[in-house]
Amino acid sequence: MNMPTQLHDEDVKALDQEKTQTKKPTAHTNARRPASSSAKAKKAAQDQAESEPSLEKPSIENQVRVYDTIVIGAGISGLAAAHQMNERGYTDYVVLEKANRVGGTWRDNTYPGCGCDVPSALYSFSFAPSHKWSHLFAKQPEILNYLEDVAEQHALYRNIQFNCELIAAEWNEQLKQWQLETSKGKYVARTVIFSTGPITEPQIPKIKGIESFEGEMFHSARWNHAYDLKDKRIAVIGTGASAIQFIPQIQPIAKNVVVFQRTAPWVLPKADLPLNDRAKGVITRFPSVQETWRKSVAGILNGINLGLRNPSLLEPVNYLGRQLLKTQIQDTELREKVTPNFSIGCKRLLFANNYYPALQQANVELVPHGLVEIEGNTVIAANGERHEVDVIIWGTGFEVSHPPIGQRVKNAKGELLSELWKNSSPEAFLGTSIAQVPNAFLVLGPNILVYDSFIGIAEAQVGYIVDALVKMKQEKIQRLEIKPNVLAYHNAKVQTHLQTTVFNSGGCKSYYLDANGRNFAAWPWSLKKLKQRLKQVDLTDYETVA
Repeated sequence: MNMPTQLHDEDVKALDQEKTQTKKPTAHTNARRPASSSAKAKKAAQDQAESEPSLEKPSIENQVRVYDTIVIGAGISGLAAAHQMNERGYTDYVVLEKANRVGGTWRDNTYPGCGCDVPSALYSFSFAPSHKWSHLFAKQPEILNYLEDVAEQHALYRNIQFNCELIAAEWNEQLKQWQLETSKGKYVARTVIFSTGPITEPQIPKIKGIESFEGEMFHSARWNHAYDLKDKRIAVIGTGASAIQFIPQIQPIAKNVVVFQRTAPWVLPKADLPLNDRAKGVITRFPSVQETWRKSVAGILNGINLGLRNPSLLEPVNYLGRQLLKTQIQDTELREKVTPNFSIGCKRLLFANNYYPALQQANVELVPHGLVEIEGNTVIAANGERHEVDVIIWGTGFEVSHPPIGQRVKNAKGELLSELWKNSSPEAFLGTSIAQVPNAFLVLGPNILVYDSFIGIAEAQVGYIVDALVKMKQEKIQRLEIKPNVLAYHNAKVQTHLQTTVFNSGGCKSYYLDANGRNFAAWPWSLKKLKQRLKQVDLTDYETVA
């Protein structure tokens, strides 16, 4: 993106006086919740439209508003950021969302059986606990509804601009501003929060002959609901978190299903029980019950986290995994194929009660090898095994080590974020602050993941970011950038402590590790320590310009 690096004197004066910048007129309209079939939702949206102030100041010909902050993405992280900014009285911001509704990954992933593998008790914002969950583990539709309800009930829609995709963002050092090119024109802000998350861009491996495939093909994160899978010959590539959820759903209607498994995952039983009206009533009437539920689940997950840092403590979890294999798979040959050859916890733990039974159905075949080639409608495994199929479903995860946001963000030197990370995987201070990229923050960035709810992690990180924004405004700081030595020390310490965790020593190749074996995803300590570090920003960690 070509951005102006200089303005005439009269333009600079206008910037100081009006907080605007010369450009073509752009219509940044006030955002509303997308249309709903619910009369109640329509009435709420109508009331909101009548009562809310306009997102924009009165438009000025040939000028664009300069926001204090622009947030990219209205998923979990973006909503958390909007709420916390409102709570701190920091209201000069806009959230840019590429789609026509909030929800992020829970909007985009709609494959059959899609649901959360973190208990519902923890999968809600601390400021908006829900008593509506239908199961102990929530499904995708109700999680999406929950996020939309939160946005509506907490008046977050007023600051969201929908159908506005970020094309490019570049830091202007002279003006101390971020200049953004979007599908709806140009935006300008003093600071930017990139809340696009780590699981946004589907990953499809480069397979020889993939362009020759004559049938239907799609990724689980972009499920083609218009394509009828009934009586089709289906190849499923991958056995990760998504695949083990949708395979049991498509098996009953398919002619046959061939599952390509490069590495067998550890699968644990899922205590997914329904919550009846009586249970929901108790939770509604007695908030302390829900708080106790949350604390109990958090305690269990903290125990697992402790084991991930001290693998010898994972024996009870290992026992559960082996017992599930033993009790659900009678065929010893199949059991051997799906038994992992690495320590439990090295890869993401998966939870399912119906995956192993689905693999044993007459119309399902497990191929314990990766897909290496495609010839027309024939898919070929690494061992040479060939299968004719009508459709390929990729359950191959996301571009985590090369986040797409890296191709859209430039610093003052014109260097893409991806170029700054080209010699290594992504790195940032506390998963949020990036060297050589001032006034910018990531949410759920590098080395921030703990085995817990993404919502809890995002809330903690956003609290840190908003604290930085508020202090910048209070102290009239125009430019904030993490000190190189602070970042280097932090990352060295993180990598040292990760060496003894099961992520690094468990004998597997996971998405936590880059091509050089560097762990760019996991946090090596407890969630409690992460939250302590993120409680408030220490400006001495940063180079500042007032």
